Amino acid sequence: MASEIKITTEFIKLDALLKFASLVSSGGEAKQLIQDGQVLVNGEVCTMRGKKIRPGDSISINGEGEVKVV
Repeated sequence: MASEIKITTEFIKLDALLKFASLVSSGGEAKQLIQDGQVLVNGEVCTMRGKKIRPGDSISINGEGEVKVV
């Protein structure tokens, strides 16, 4: 079951979302996971830390623990 994260802005950057959703404990950890290709955005590997994540997108790390942005 996917958890949901509500944002009140038009978008949030991928690295900030990972921290906001408590999927990582630090920005450095987020950066490393993204650079290593372990983060999936809408089912596809994303290596852009500043990728704009908008409501309707889903994020997961290593294909586990999907987070849906609403």
